[in-house]
Parts: sequence; structure tokens; C-alpha cells
Amino acid sequence: MQFGIFDQNDRGSLPLAEQYEHRLRLAALYDELGFDRYHMSEHHATPLSTAPSPSVFIAALTQRTSRLRLCPLVYLLPTYHPLRLAEEMCMLDHLSRGRFEFGIGRGASPHELAAFGVQPENAREMYAEALEVIRGFFAAGDSFSHHGRFWQIDDVPVEIAPLQQPHPAMWYALASPDSTVWPAQNGVNVLCGGPVARVRAVSDRYRAEWRLSHPQGGEEPLIGVNRYILVADTDQEALELGRAAWPVFYRHFMKLWHKHGTLPVNAKLPPDFDTLVEAGQAVAGSPSTVRDALLRQVRDGGLNYLIGNFTFGGLAPADTEASVRLYAAEVMPALREISPVLA
Repeated sequence: MQFGIFDQNDRGSLPLAEQYEHRLRLAALYDELGFDRYHMSEHHATPLSTAPSPSVFIAALTQRTSRLRLCPLVYLLPTYHPLRLAEEMCMLDHLSRGRFEFGIGRGASPHELAAFGVQPENAREMYAEALEVIRGFFAAGDSFSHHGRFWQIDDVPVEIAPLQQPHPAMWYALASPDSTVWPAQNGVNVLCGGPVARVRAVSDRYRAEWRLSHPQGGEEPLIGVNRYILVADTDQEALELGRAAWPVFYRHFMKLWHKHGTLPVNAKLPPDFDTLVEAGQAVAGSPSTVRDALLRQVRDGGLNYLIGNFTFGGLAPADTEASVRLYAAEVMPALREISPVLA
């Protein structure tokens, strides 16, 4: 079992420069406490994220951490020129001394894509072509060419390559079992969400597809889930912190959708924290309560990777740090050695 961090970096009460500094100090704490990986999202024109450039923030994290692997999850490929993004990824891999990984996606919000002039109906094809360019660049020799619908690249010299060969590990976020085929065939790590029953359907299908396409075996990719996690001395204290913080995060999450009179298709969240806990998408309580709940989720979900979102909405920095320290000291050790139930 490995452990990750997910941070939307949604707008808090601190001035923005101080919020960035707080997040960088938290990343150093994650590094110190033995977490395996740090993930962040990419969002634009919304208080859901105050760090709309993952590459910039990851570059700062390379200077504050020494062991933690760093992974944007995900880059919104239709919003980039893929050649430039491939070069940035190479830079980040070297700046981190080989700790960089990356997730790829086309974007869940048509409103964010539209801000960059991307027509939502073109997003899937742009995503596929951008990924083709990035993978082609990583495999190129002295020069690289690509001629597609959206990008034309003609005999461009290749002067930078990833430190990790053939390229850093890749990640893909998915919501249904049918979406597992491509990542399983290509050995791409996956993140899934939703209730445990749906997570289990995804993990079972992924493993079946991976075994079909990798009959020789090998190291199984990571199959993870993201949960909002709050640990405090008592169950009541943790629940009260969550109930106070969640409405702020929910407003951030929904602001752009409300502006346009629309609703998210896949990434749906309830407006109150108790419903989130009842659905298993959040886990809050004393160390023993959180440990037992996550043990069940890991085993029932067939997971080998667990990502925690420890800071969101109106949570005070001191409460976040206390929660993280309790989790690392009293929850992670109990989960570290377990194996998912695969039968």
C-alpha cells in the first residue's frame, strides 16, 4: 500500500502569497512524514484552484522536498501546445532528480476549456493528439515531427529528454470500468472515485485487462482512490471541523457551474459533509475510526494506493497539520503492509 496527497489548493482565508507558502510548508511535512506522492489538479477561472499552472507549482515543490514524488493529476491537454508541455515535463523530471510523474486528461469542465478557446466537442480529439505528440517527443531522437489536425511540428531539434527513461510514470483518472482498457494495456496508473462498489468494479476490470495484456506479469500499476480525510482526537471534533469547512469548498467547487447554470456530469459532490461521509467519499474521526474505515475501503475496493485530501475549504492550517500528523503516526502504519482483497 502506498499513500498520496491530493491538493486542489482551493482559495482559503490567507492572502495568496501566504497560502502558497503554507502549501509548500505542508509539502515539506508530507515529505518528512513518509507520504509517497503529491498530486494536484489543474483548474482555471475558479476558486476551486489558486494554482492553475501545475508545472509552476511543481517546480517550487522540487525545491522544498527531497523524497516525495510529484504528480500533476491531471494536465488538461487540450489547453496546451503539447511540444511545450513535453519540454516542461522534461525540465521537471530533472529538477526533481527523477521524482516527477504526470497525469493526463481532457478536462471535466467545458467552461474552463472555453476560456482557452477550446470547443468542448473537440476536446477528446485534441487530448488524443496532444498525448501522441508528448509520447512521440519522449521517444524521439535528434529531431521530432508531427502532422495532425490541431498541431503541425516539422523537424524540430530535440535538445532535452526526461531523466527517467523511457519517460516518467503516467496517470489517468477514470469513472467507469469501461475506461480501464487503455490505461491497463499501457501500464498507466489510475485514480478512481465514487462509492466503494463502483471503485471495486473499476479495480477488478483494470486488473483483468492488465493481466490479459501483460501475460508475462510484472509489477502491477497503482490503482488508487481519493478521499477527503480529517483526523482529530475525537470523532466529534473531526466531524465538526469537516462540517464547518466543507460548505466553503463546495461553493468553490460549484461556482463556475452555477455561473453558467449547469451541473458537473461525473464529479458530483453533496453540499453537506455528513452525506459525503455516509457515502464513504470522506472519512473523519479519531485515528482508530479513520483507520478502521480506510482498512475496509482499501480491502473492499481492491486498492493498492490511497490518496488523502487533507486541506480543503475553511480548514485552518493548524487543524490540517494536526490531522496530517495523526494520520501519519496512527493510521498509515496500520495500512502500509495490507494487501487488497482480490477475490
